[in-house]
Amino acid sequence: MKISLVVCTKNRAEQLRNCLDYVAKIKCLFEWELIIVNNASTDHTDAVLEEFSKKTSLVFRTIYEPSSGTGFARNTGWRLACGEYVAFIDDDCYPKEDYLTKVINCLDEGVWGFVGGRVLLFDPTDYPITIQTSEARKEYEAFSFIAAGEIHGANFAFRKQALEVVKGFDPRFGAGTAYPCEDVDVLARILGVGWAGIYDPRPVVHHHHRRKSDAVPKLIAAYDRGRGAYYAKCMMNSNLRRRYGFNWLKTIRHQSVVTTQRELVAAVRYSLMWLAIKLKR
Repeated sequence: MKISLVVCTKNRAEQLRNCLDYVAKIKCLFEWELIIVNNASTDHTDAVLEEFSKKTSLVFRTIYEPSSGTGFARNTGWRLACGEYVAFIDDDCYPKEDYLTKVINCLDEGVWGFVGGRVLLFDPTDYPITIQTSEARKEYEAFSFIAAGEIHGANFAFRKQALEVVKGFDPRFGAGTAYPCEDVDVLARILGVGWAGIYDPRPVVHHHHRRKSDAVPKLIAAYDRGRGAYYAKCMMNSNLRRRYGFNWLKTIRHQSVVTTQRELVAAVRYSLMWLAIKLKR
């Protein structure tokens, strides 16, 4: 099988219903499958999945992941996948009909470990956040730096072999944890073991996140904490330490004191957690 599409969901049954309506419209010349990971939902997600199964001809599987957190859910999805490539979109995203074909085209053009694509705003009344609109292609060399936010977990795909090499996502990161950075963390680790990657504007999803301006400060604070933990973890990796330390210091010069404080506090807390885990072994 050429590619597996993984959608992780938790307590967003109606958003998932809309997402699946768009997934069902995907047209792909290659053999593909859909995997839906129910991440300990307590709403009517099961009913939505049952309804979808009755009306679709797609090859799809569902699996329940009891451990809450996007890192856990993504790992469950890609490990179940049969595809040479594994793509991820969020449960509030709507892929274009040619989405999987474009992902495959990008990954087939080189020995890339990953590709990230555009994430466009679906509802113009939503706050313009958690989107990536750049139309400029960018290559990431092996062992290079990748900043948080350049590639979004709402639209990225991997060569499954690359995920296997780094053992997938860190379950201590992601939505449902203190550090929402499981997406950029796995990208950095793939670069850190010698793969290269790309951002390419051709694979497109529209993000219907429904956030208005009043929800933004809390979200930004969470991303600041995630970024701090991400930098701290990269500093512990001998393949990444020098490059990430330099770039972190460079970004600190151009950001607010509040942002830097959040990053540093999160970095210390993550480092202490990491040390405690090491001492228990």
